[in-house]
Amino acid sequence: MSICPKNKSSKSRRDKRRANWKMSAPTLVKCSKCGALMAPHRVCKACGSYNKKEIISVD
Repeated sequence: MSICPKNKSSKSRRDKRRANWKMSAPTLVKCSKCGALMAPHRVCKACGSYNKKEIISVD
């Protein structure tokens, strides 16, 4: 079994493969209780609530 490629990959083919590998902005939603931006399906860091229920106490 050889590690060397059989044929040369062109620059366009190589770059097409790399085109989909990019950073994306994190998804943020508004907290239903205080309106602060937070990650979805996580406890809000500003008020400590999840699904309009207080989960942790925030000072």
